Amino acid sequence: MADERVTERTDGVNHERVVERGAGGSNPVIVERRGGGMGGVIALIIGLAVVALIAYFLLNMNRQEEVRTDAVSAAAESVGNAAENVGDAARDAVPDRPAN
Repeated sequence: MADERVTERTDGVNHERVVERGAGGSNPVIVERRGGGMGGVIALIIGLAVVALIAYFLLNMNRQEEVRTDAVSAAAESVGNAAENVGDAARDAVPDRPAN
């Protein structure tokens, strides 16, 4: 019959489980180690920071586009007003001709 000996150790963060099985002359050893998951938490925090940074830059670019759009709209409105003033001045500058 196979002998099996299990040894478990933990230090609060890491958990280690050693299984020793013996059948006849062979003696295979199986070692399982599990971490506390702190690496996953750090990776999650870094991932969230990267996402927040990308979102900040995208929103900032969007604001810059809005400022440019507003500036172009204001310039177009100013040109339209100037053209209207020129048209009014041209109409007022030409005297009415008497009808023949």
